[in-house]
Amino acid sequence: MTKETGWNFDNSYARLPKSFFSGINPTPVRSPKLIILNNQLAASLGLDVKKLQSEDGVSVLAGNMIPEGASPLAQAYAGHQFGHFNMLGDGRAVLLGEQISPQGERVDIQLKGSGRTPYSRGGDGRAALGPMLREYIISEAVNALGIPTTRSLAVVTTGEPVIRETDLPGAILTRVAASHLRVGTFQYVVKWGTPEELRILADYTIKRHFPDIEAAEDRYLSLLQEVIKRQAELIAKWQLVGFIHGVMNTDNMTISGETIDYGPCAFMDAYDPATVFSSIDIQGRYAYGNQPFIAGWNLARFAETLLPLLHDNQEQAVKLAQDEISGFTELYHSNWFVGMRAKLGIFNEEVQDETLINDLLNMMEKYRADYTNTFRAFTFDRHEDTVLFGTPEFAQWHKLWQARLGRQQESKASSNQLMRNSNPALIPRNHRVEAALEAAVEHGDYSVMDRLLDVLSDPYAHTAEQAEYSTLPASTIPYRTFCGT
Repeated sequence: MTKETGWNFDNSYARLPKSFFSGINPTPVRSPKLIILNNQLAASLGLDVKKLQSEDGVSVLAGNMIPEGASPLAQAYAGHQFGHFNMLGDGRAVLLGEQISPQGERVDIQLKGSGRTPYSRGGDGRAALGPMLREYIISEAVNALGIPTTRSLAVVTTGEPVIRETDLPGAILTRVAASHLRVGTFQYVVKWGTPEELRILADYTIKRHFPDIEAAEDRYLSLLQEVIKRQAELIAKWQLVGFIHGVMNTDNMTISGETIDYGPCAFMDAYDPATVFSSIDIQGRYAYGNQPFIAGWNLARFAETLLPLLHDNQEQAVKLAQDEISGFTELYHSNWFVGMRAKLGIFNEEVQDETLINDLLNMMEKYRADYTNTFRAFTFDRHEDTVLFGTPEFAQWHKLWQARLGRQQESKASSNQLMRNSNPALIPRNHRVEAALEAAVEHGDYSVMDRLLDVLSDPYAHTAEQAEYSTLPASTIPYRTFCGT
């Protein structure tokens, strides 16, 4: 039955040195029930949606049945958590294997919340329904926004409680990723592996994610360059839509350039670089405005792991790494400025653009303008809908913006279309997400979540229904998120 479902595994990670992982099966659960299935994603992976919904299909998604060809394992890794180095690993997740899609794409299929592993560090290895549904909603919204991310295939309940502050319904999320290779994977191998194992990991990474550089003479330097490039693009895209990851530890930075781990993440409402949602980020290390700097810091840790491969001479290796890392900020800003120009309908580049953009953001911070809705209002020439309208600063800025648009060759219609394509109609507003989770977890009502997912699936459509979902919460109480367990 599992073969008929369309599972088509080829497990390259399981062929790496055994020190990289622990072979382990998911822990069976009492009475699994399918809560939500990503039909479109399933079909793209070559999976039969109807068979996934069958008893056997749900058993696989719950970890009660191992599909043919799978090679379940928990990956070992390390990481800097809030700046402090720790031994980590997949403490509550099991990688079933690597699915090969009909298009030849290779992706990880991972069960999150599937029981204890050797890396659980005293945890129960389980997950609660609310956080798993939250990851499903946010990761799919991020994907729809055009941002590289891990995806969510399904959520099943386990029929067993998980004990946190109170008893909560247990659940398992099926996560799909280009891979689960992280900066922390390299940190683990450097700390506890051998130089040869580091080379094996680097070669594997290149073959899996950057095959174009396999034949490069300095392929490990090229690997560093490619990872820096992808992270510069990723973080810029986060900033452009006001996404705050919340826990940018090095184990949560993927080598592939995908967003991973949707614990205390959220989207910013009023523009403020100091915005923090995570209840444990007391110092604001991972605040919205700090994300580019933290990305650079994490990439420096990645570069450190590659030093033995960059050059036989330690001093020369350090110089090569530093030269590449020093270019991250400029690369990030280049991506960000291109995106910010697009949000303002600007096609070409002028020296004054940086001032124009920064002046707008300073105004938005001063008047606590909603980030998403301000750009949405600009897109449809509804400036009166923003808190900026009527202020002397905005009148002057608007005049400069219109003059800037007038100096480019593209028409007003082209500029407007660029803005429509660059400014989402909505984001997963925190109060909307919480309402969907409360209805689902507390009342077994998944219709609120279904409607939310529907309007989030095409955020640049700018429909009337999306306008309804773009309204701000009535409450002014600061929103707080928690690392999902």
